[in-house]
Amino acid sequence: MSETALRRAAAWVAALTAASLSALAIAVPATPAVAAAVFNVRDYGATGNGSTNDTSAINAAITAANSAGGGTVQFPSGTYRSANSIHLKSNVTIQLDAGSTIMGSPNDTYDAPESNPNDNYQDYGHSHFHNAMIWGDRLTNIAFVGSGTIDGGGNLITGNPNSGEADKIISLTRCDGLTVNGIKLRRGGHFAMLTNACNNITSDGLRIDTASDRDGWNVISARNVTIKNADIAGNDDALVFKSDWALGQTYPNGNVTVTDSHLSAGCCNALMFGSETCGDFTGYHFERINITGANKSGLGMVSMDGTVISDVHYKDITMSNVRSAIMEKIGTRRRCGNSPGVGRIENITYENVTSTGQSSANFTATLWGESNTANRIRNVTFTNVDLTVPGGNSCMGTGVPSNNATDYNPNSIGTRPAYGWYIHNAHDVSFVDSSVRFVSNDCRPAVIANTGSTVTFDRFTAERGSNSPFDMGFQSISGYCVSNSQNTTGGALRTSATGSTQSCTPGGTDFLEAENATISQGVVESNHSGFSGTGFVNGDNVTGSYVEWTANAAQAGNAALNVRYANGTTSNRPMDITVNGVPVAGGLTFPPTANWDTWATAVVNAPLTAGANTIRATSTTANGGPNLDYLDVTAQGPAPVDYQAENATISQGVVESNHTGFTGTGFVNYDNLAGGYVEFTVTAAQAGDVPLALRYANGTAANRPMDITVNGVLVADERAFDATATWDTWATSTLTVPLTAGANTIRATATTANGGPNLDRITIG
Repeated sequence: MSETALRRAAAWVAALTAASLSALAIAVPATPAVAAAVFNVRDYGATGNGSTNDTSAINAAITAANSAGGGTVQFPSGTYRSANSIHLKSNVTIQLDAGSTIMGSPNDTYDAPESNPNDNYQDYGHSHFHNAMIWGDRLTNIAFVGSGTIDGGGNLITGNPNSGEADKIISLTRCDGLTVNGIKLRRGGHFAMLTNACNNITSDGLRIDTASDRDGWNVISARNVTIKNADIAGNDDALVFKSDWALGQTYPNGNVTVTDSHLSAGCCNALMFGSETCGDFTGYHFERINITGANKSGLGMVSMDGTVISDVHYKDITMSNVRSAIMEKIGTRRRCGNSPGVGRIENITYENVTSTGQSSANFTATLWGESNTANRIRNVTFTNVDLTVPGGNSCMGTGVPSNNATDYNPNSIGTRPAYGWYIHNAHDVSFVDSSVRFVSNDCRPAVIANTGSTVTFDRFTAERGSNSPFDMGFQSISGYCVSNSQNTTGGALRTSATGSTQSCTPGGTDFLEAENATISQGVVESNHSGFSGTGFVNGDNVTGSYVEWTANAAQAGNAALNVRYANGTTSNRPMDITVNGVPVAGGLTFPPTANWDTWATAVVNAPLTAGANTIRATSTTANGGPNLDYLDVTAQGPAPVDYQAENATISQGVVESNHTGFTGTGFVNYDNLAGGYVEFTVTAAQAGDVPLALRYANGTAANRPMDITVNGVLVADERAFDATATWDTWATSTLTVPLTAGANTIRATATTANGGPNLDRITIG
C-alpha cells in the first residue's frame, strides 16, 4: 500500500472511530495538549493538477481538522482549482506551501448569496458573504499562513454577481482570532478580502495584488487589529476601515495598528476610513507606510453616516502619485439602519508626512466639516507635513466651493480656491514645521481657512504663485496665527483676513528657544543646519544633563509640549520630562533622525498652572539627550480633574491600600465576578467630548475588560484593561467620552467572572 493510501486509511479510521464513539455516547478521555495535527489536502483526494475541481477534497480536509479539535490543512506545491465555495471552520489553519495556489474557476458554481434584510444600507458586495471562494461565519482561531497564493484567476466578479458567481476571495463575518501571514491574494473580484465584525486580527507579510480588479482588504467593524509588512495593490481601495449595517447593527471599532507597509490604489483610495461609517472609530496608529499611487486620496477619512472618528495618528508616511494627499470630510448621507445623526472627526495627528510626484491635476488637501459647531472637524495637528502638488491653476474667486454632502469622494467638493490646503468648518487646527509647494506656478493662495477658530501655522513654508493675491487667507476665523513662517525664497507670507481675529499666543503660552533656557551640562552650538533662533543645545554625553524652560500660561489647563530635536545617532536618546518638578513623561523617546541636520518633534501632554511653569527635559542615559532646538507650548483645554475611586459609589468591590503606587488614600479591588462596578459623578462646565483616563493595575496575566457608560449610555464595550507587570504597577487607559453640562455619571463595570482590575482613579480632561 502506498504512503498516500496509508495516510488516507489512517484518516478514515480516525474519523470512523470518533463517529462510532460519539454514537455510542462513550466518554473519550481528554488527551494531553500536543501540536495541532496536519491534514494534507491530497490525502482527501485533492489533485493539485490545476484542472480537476478540488473543492470537495479541500472541504473534507477542513472538516477533519475541525472535528479533531483543530489542525492545519496543508496545501503542498500545486494548483488546486476550486470551482465551489470553500467552507472555513473554527480552529483551522490554511497552510499554503511554496508553489501552491488555490485557483478560482470560471464555472458558476459558487455558493449563492444569502438573503439580507439590510441590503439597502450598503452596496451589494458588502451585504452578502457566502458568494465567495472562501467564507466562514462565527468562527474562532482561524489562520491563513505560508508563502502560497489564492488567485481568483480573473473569474471573480467586480460588480454585482449573478447566482453561482463569486465576487470575493475571502469573506469572514463575526469571527474572533484571525491570522493572515505571508500568503498572496490575486485578482480578488470586488474584494480580495472582506472581514466584518471580526476581532483580534494579526497579519504579517500579507501580499495582495488585485490592481486588475477592485478592493484589497476591507476591515469592517474590527477591534484589536495589528497589520505589519503588508504589500497591497488594489484598483479601488487598497486598505480601508469601515463600519456598515450589513449585519444589522454597529460593532465597536478600534485599537488598530498598521506599520511598515506599502499600499497603492489605481482609481481610488490607498489608506481610507469609509465611506461606510455607521459605528464609531477610535484608537488607530499608522506608521512607516509607503503609498505609491491613489487617484483619489492617499490618506482619506470621511464620516458619512453619523460616525465619530477620533484618536487617529499617522506617522512617517511617504506618498507619491496621489491626487489628494490628505482628505477629511464630514457628510450627511446617514445610510444606516439606526437613524444616525451627523458625525464628527477629532483628535487626529499627522507627523512626518510627505507627498510628491503627482503630475496630473490634484485635489487640494482638505479638511471639510459640517456647519453645526458640533459637527465640525476639531483638534487636528500637522507636524513636519510637506506636500508638493502639481499646481498650474489660474486665478479664481476665493469663495466657498460647491459641495455634495452625500458624496464622499474628493471631487464631491468643487475646485478649491487654494492650491495647498483648504480648511472649512474646523477648529483647533495647527501646522508646525510644515510646508506646501507646487510643480507648476499656481495663481491661487497656498492656504485658505474658512469658518472656524484657532487655526495656527508655526514655522510654515509656502511657495508663492507669481500672480496670487496673497499666501494665507482667513475667512471668519476666530483666533488665527501665522508665526515664524516664510515663503520658499525666505520672504514673509502675505496674509489676508476677512471677518477674522488674530491670536498668536493660544492660551497665553510661549514659544521658547533652547539656547535661551537654563542649561546643565550642555553647550549652545550652531554647527548643524535647520535650527531655529540662533542655535541649539548639544547636551553632554552623560545621564542627568538637562534643559529647563520657563513657560507662562494665562490660565491653568492642559498643554501640548512640542520639543524639536535632532538625533543623528542610530539609537533612541530618551529624556524625562517634568513640569514644576512633577514627572509627566518618564523616558520620552527621541528616536534617531536621518542626521544631525534633520529635525523632528517629540510631543507630550501635560497640565500647566496659571502663571510661570518650569519645564525640564533631562537625559536618562550615558549618551545624553538629543540636540534640542526649542519648546513650543500649545494650550489644549481646561486643567484635568482627578476623581478617586475610593470616594465613588462601589458595587461588589472593596477599598484597599495593600499595594504601592496608588494616589489618594487607596484603590478599589473589584470582587471576582461580572457586574461589579465603580460609579463616579463628575461635573462639566459645558457639554462636549473630553478625555477620560482610568488609572488601574492588573497583576494577573489576563485582560480584565470593563464596560464604560456615561449617563447610562455605553461608550466603550468591554474595553481592555490588560495585564500590568504587578499589582504595584499602574497603567492608564484613555478614551474620549461625551459629557453634558453639569453632573454626569460615569460607571466602569466588570464584564467577566474575574472582575475588574484594581481601579485607582479617573481623570477628566
